Amino acid sequence: MRTTVRLDPEVAAAAERLRRERHIGLGEAVNELARAGLVQQKQTTPFQQRTANVGLKLEVTDVADTLELLDQYDAEDAG
Repeated sequence: MRTTVRLDPEVAAAAERLRRERHIGLGEAVNELARAGLVQQKQTTPFQQRTANVGLKLEVTDVADTLELLDQYDAEDAG
């Protein structure tokens, strides 16, 4: 399929470099760069929760206990 596109200067330069390095056509170079971008988008980093020690040690057995403790800490902060 033939399509006319306008490439940003840095994209055109990357395609031209790839074309010269691999002795391929410009269309093939642009396709390789596009494919590489598609693969890179699919590789996501798993979410990892960051934590910080704030000096509190809680023993919580259920949700009701958690809510009660949060209410107590809120009351301490407000008072």
